[in-house]
Amino acid sequence: MFHIADPKDIKSGSTTDVYFARTIEILKKKGIDKWVRAEFFAKNLPNEWHWAVLAGMEEVAYLMEGKPVNIRAIQEGTIFKPYEPVMEIEGMYTDFGVFETAMLGLICQASGVATKSARIRLAAGNRMVVSFGARRMHPAVAPMIERAAYIGGCDGVAVILSAELIETDPMGTMPHALILVLGDTVEAIKAFDDVVDKKVKRVALIDTFNDEKFEALRVAEAMKGKLYALRLDTPASRRGNFYRIFEEVRWELDLRGFKDVKLFASGGLDEKEVAELKPLVDAYGVGTCISNAPVVDFAMDIMEIEGKPLAKRGKWSGAKEILRCKKCGNDKIVPLWSKPTVSALRQRQHGCLDPKCDCGGKYESLLQPLIKKGKVVRELPKPKVIREYVLEQLKRKSLA
Repeated sequence: MFHIADPKDIKSGSTTDVYFARTIEILKKKGIDKWVRAEFFAKNLPNEWHWAVLAGMEEVAYLMEGKPVNIRAIQEGTIFKPYEPVMEIEGMYTDFGVFETAMLGLICQASGVATKSARIRLAAGNRMVVSFGARRMHPAVAPMIERAAYIGGCDGVAVILSAELIETDPMGTMPHALILVLGDTVEAIKAFDDVVDKKVKRVALIDTFNDEKFEALRVAEAMKGKLYALRLDTPASRRGNFYRIFEEVRWELDLRGFKDVKLFASGGLDEKEVAELKPLVDAYGVGTCISNAPVVDFAMDIMEIEGKPLAKRGKWSGAKEILRCKKCGNDKIVPLWSKPTVSALRQRQHGCLDPKCDCGGKYESLLQPLIKKGKVVRELPKPKVIREYVLEQLKRKSLA
């Protein structure tokens, strides 16, 4: 059998760390239960990142739907910074404590993948980026990984099931296996052209047997105008200077009238290589660095018990709000003054009522209701809409 959890196990709380299960057992045996408010945030981000992209919220909503809790959260795809709470949950502790492990798992890995994808997107500029990394992960989580890669900024994904999840067509070229089995690169691209649906662009992989320059010319001449692109996946052991190889191939193609043939790069690419190759490369297939992205180390911490601020040392107690300026994108964390006994004047003093940024722009509240009394109250956007939201935020110069 596959070593994976059944969705019913996740929904029931069986995928929890044992100390949470024991905590619930103790509280129930002692007849103790309290109304608790807890929040999810990351004190630090991987690799000295200054920002990250939240992902995984649709699965959190699915997990917690039907449970007697309230959840406020920032929208999936929102760019956030360290110490900013991305989600808050409140309810009787015994109703949600056992799900801490699962909720964290759903957003930690997905947010890491989405963030790395967004960073690759910035490095690639307007060049196409396709997620090729599913083969580096357990197949059970391939759809989650490629969904996160897509909403983070990838233009497409390779795995068939993943493409169905994001409601798009899978993207890919040809493997070395096809060329090896047929014995020749030209024979492989001709067979591809004979068999595969004509709406699929003809992209030939040219580093299996021969020098990339000569193979590029052989394929381009054999395809007689039907070739869309050439892909170089040159392994590190034979790569040399990858930029110079692309430069040479581009020169020879242009010299012989194949200026319309595009060049694709794949094979161990990261942000640095993507940026360096941009002057010559039209598209990238990026795998391991996205699918194996470092997780965002979220934690869930109690901030309030029975309506009173209370947190462990090193944490800011009390319910909070994140305000973001619509004009300049500046963020501020403020207390959430929700009780009717607090005057409007006090709310203004703390920046919680119709506040304005120093730039003159108005703040908006990022933490919005997601679940109320177990019911999902917010429309969950499609992956395409989330991706567009991420790309719009990436246009800010402060993130580049």
